[in-house]
Amino acid sequence: MSKIDKNFRRCSGISSTAHQINEEIRDKEIRLIGDDGSQLGIMSAQEALDIAEEKNLDLVKISPNSTPPVCKIMDYGKFRFEQAKREKETKKNQKVIEVKEVRMSPGIGTNDFNVKLKSAIKFLEDGDRVKVTVRFRGREMTHTEIGEELLNNFAEGCSEVGTVNKTPKLDGRHMAMFLFPKNAK
Repeated sequence: MSKIDKNFRRCSGISSTAHQINEEIRDKEIRLIGDDGSQLGIMSAQEALDIAEEKNLDLVKISPNSTPPVCKIMDYGKFRFEQAKREKETKKNQKVIEVKEVRMSPGIGTNDFNVKLKSAIKFLEDGDRVKVTVRFRGREMTHTEIGEELLNNFAEGCSEVGTVNKTPKLDGRHMAMFLFPKNAK
C-alpha cells in the first residue's frame, strides 16, 4: 500500500445519521461480525477497524445499545444504496389518499351544483376522499336546514361511487360532510 492508500478511508464522504462508521466508533470493546455473517468475537474497535481496512470494507455499528456494541464489516455505500432502493420501492407501492374539498353556498344555482357534483364524482372515482362544505354568511345562519338539504342531495348524487362517512354537521359558519369512495382502485 502506498502512503495515499493508507490514509484514505472508505466512505468518508457519506454522512451517516443512523449508523456510526469507521473512526466514529469509539467504544473500547465491540462484538465483530464478518462480511460473510460469521462471528469474529469480541475485540477492540481499532483491531476491528484494521480488519475492515485489510478487506477494503467499512466497519459499521449495527446495534449500539447492546453490551458490547455489535459492529459489522460491510460495504457501507452499497448498504445505503440498497436501503434507499427498498424505501423507494415501498413508497412507490403505497397509495396516498388525499382529501379533496368541494365548497358551496346555500344559494347555489342548479348548474353550479351539477358542476360541483361532477367534480366530486371524478375525485371519488380516482380514489380520493371528498369533503363537501357549505359556508353560511350573514343571515343565512338562520336557515341551516337549507345547507343540510343541499348536502343530502349532494350525497344522493354521489351515491353510485361514494358513501357518506360523516353526516352533515354544523361547525361554526360551515356545515361539512365527508364522502369516501365505495371501491378504491
